[in-house]
Amino acid sequence: MCGILGFLSTTGDAAALKAEAEQALELMRHRGPDESGLWHDDDMLMGFRRLSIIDLENSHQPMPYDDGRYQLLFNGEIYNYVELRQRLIDEFGARFATFGDGETIVAAYKYLGEACVTELRGMFAFLIWDTVEQTLFGARDWFGIKPLFYAEDERGIYFGQEKKSLLALTGASDVDTTSLQHYLTLQYVPEPATLHKAIRRIESGTCFTVGVDGKMSSRRYFRPTFPIELVTDETARWKEIRDVLDDSVRVHMRADVTVGAFLSGGIDSTAIAALAKKYNPKLLTFSVGFEREGYSEIDVAAESAAAIGVTHITRVVTAEEFAEVLPLIVWYLDDPVADPALVPLYFIAREARRHVKVVLSGEGADELFGGYNIYREPLSLRAFKPIPRPLKRGLHALSGRLPEGLRGKDLLRRGSIPIEERYYGNARIFRDDELGLLKTYDKNVSYMDVTREHYQATKHLDDVTRMQYIDLYTWLRGDILVKADKMTMANSLELRVPFLDKEVFDVASRLPVSQRITPDTTKYALRQALRDVVPGHVLNRRKLGFPVPIRHWLAAELYDWAHAIITESQTDALLDKQAVLALLEAHRRGPHDYSRKIWTVLIFMLWHGVFVEQRISPDVPEPVYPVSV
Repeated sequence: MCGILGFLSTTGDAAALKAEAEQALELMRHRGPDESGLWHDDDMLMGFRRLSIIDLENSHQPMPYDDGRYQLLFNGEIYNYVELRQRLIDEFGARFATFGDGETIVAAYKYLGEACVTELRGMFAFLIWDTVEQTLFGARDWFGIKPLFYAEDERGIYFGQEKKSLLALTGASDVDTTSLQHYLTLQYVPEPATLHKAIRRIESGTCFTVGVDGKMSSRRYFRPTFPIELVTDETARWKEIRDVLDDSVRVHMRADVTVGAFLSGGIDSTAIAALAKKYNPKLLTFSVGFEREGYSEIDVAAESAAAIGVTHITRVVTAEEFAEVLPLIVWYLDDPVADPALVPLYFIAREARRHVKVVLSGEGADELFGGYNIYREPLSLRAFKPIPRPLKRGLHALSGRLPEGLRGKDLLRRGSIPIEERYYGNARIFRDDELGLLKTYDKNVSYMDVTREHYQATKHLDDVTRMQYIDLYTWLRGDILVKADKMTMANSLELRVPFLDKEVFDVASRLPVSQRITPDTTKYALRQALRDVVPGHVLNRRKLGFPVPIRHWLAAELYDWAHAIITESQTDALLDKQAVLALLEAHRRGPHDYSRKIWTVLIFMLWHGVFVEQRISPDVPEPVYPVSV
C-alpha cells in the first residue's frame, strides 16, 4: 500500500517540478513511510511513497520495465499476481526482475495492452508511462477501493492519491458549490467531483490514456451487470457462495507481513475473520466501541473472537478524544465525509497498526448481497404500486402537510414518489426543502443529477437490484471506501476487502431478489452459506458496525464544542450560521434528533477551516510504526 504522484508536462519541462513534487510527496508520507522514490524525464515526473507489503527487499518504485521503456507507479494489491505472472511467462516469455505484484501489472500492459485491467483481481490505482510512445496509461480498480485524483493547469496534468498533494502543486482553492449542495444531501461528495472545482477523481472501474498534448481519453472497463439466475438447488448455490468467499480470503491473505482483521458484531467481519483464521491460526482481530450503552459491539465481537479462536484487541473511545482528533481526521480525508463511524475507525486502525501491517474487513457485503434494511423498502411499498399517478401526487401533497415526526408520514411520502426520486443512496441528510441554510442553493441542482444515468442504465431491473446498483456508484465509493482507505492509510495500515472481489461479485450478481431480501431478513443467501462458518449468536444479528453516540454528545458533552465550531467558522458566504445554531439549539431541547444534519455541517466547517481558510492546522503525527512485518 502506497501513495503515488504523477505530473505530465505539456511543455516538456517536467524536471522543473521536482522540488515541488518532493514537498507534495511529504504530504502523503502516512501512505508510505517505508521509502520514497522520484523519477522524471522531459515529459513525465513520477513520485512514490511506499508501504512495503510484498517483496519487501525489491519492487521499488517508480519501477522500470522492458529496459526502461515503461515506468510504473502502483498503489494497491493484485491478488492473482502469482497466476497472472506465470501466464505471462508461459504465453509471451515475459521476464521479471522482482517477485512483487506491481511488475505483473506493467508486464501485462506490455503484452495485453489496455485489456490488462480486466485481468487484475484486486484493488489498485496505477500509472504507466511509455517513454517511447510518450503516453500515460492509468486505471482505478473495479469498485473504487483505491483513490486517484487529477487536476490540470497551464503546466500540464497532475495525478495523485491525496488531494492535498495536488492542492499544493496547483494552488487550487475555489469551492465547488454544486458539490457542496450534493454533500449536504448525501454526506459525501459524489464522484467524479470533489469539493474543489479544479480537482476531480478518476472514477471506479475506469482506465484512461493521455499524451503530451494533455488530452485525456477514458473508458469504463467495468459496469456492474446482474445476470440473475433462478436457484433450483439452494444447497449448491450456498456452497458456491461459501467457496468463492473462502477463495477470496485466501488470496487476500497473500503478504510478506502480518495480516489481522477488523471484527465488529456483525456477520460480515465475523465471516472474514473466521475464514482468515484457516490461513493464519495466530490471527489478531480488532474492535472499537464507546462506554455508552447501546453504542458498542465490543462484547459481541469478543464473544465472536472466542468462538472462532482468535486473539482479540479492543479500543474504547471517549467523547473528548473524539472531538480532539476531528481536525486531523478531516485533514486526512481531503474531502468532507460526514459519516461519524470514520472516527472510531481511525482509532481502531491506529491500535491495529501497533500489531499488524495489513487488516481484512467486511466492507461490500451489504451492497453485493443485499444487506441494508432499506433494500426491503420495495417490499413494504408494494401496496402503492397499483395506485394511479394522480392519486399518488395527492398522497404526496398530503404527506407534506402532516406534522413532523408523525408515524407513517415518511412512508406515505416515499410510497407516493417513484424510486428514481425517493432513493439516491444510503445516506439522506438534508432534503431539498431543508436546504434553506445553504446560501448558494441552486434549485436546478438535484440529487437526481447524481443517479440519473445509473437509473437509466437499469430500467430493465427490479427495484431492489436498482438500489444496489445505485449504492455501488454512490454510497459504496463515496462513503464506505473513502473512510476505509483514508482512516487506515492515515495510520500506515493496509486494509483489504475480500467481499469486493470480482469473483465474489460474479456469484452475488446472479442471485435472485428472493435470495437477497425476504420479509424477515437481509442477505438471506449469504447467511445460509455461512451457517457453518460464523458463530450462531452472530448469524442473524442486526449489525451495528461502529455506532457513534453523537445524538447524545451534541446535546451534552460536545454542545459547547459544536457551538464554537459554528461561531468561529468563516463560512458566512456559504451557510446561514444562525440557522445552523438554531438547529443545534433545537436538537439540545429535543425531542427531535437533528444530530446527523448538524454533524454534516460541522464536518464541512472543519474542512473549510483546514483547506480554505487555512485557519485550522492540525499537528500530523509520526506514523504508528513499531511493527516491521
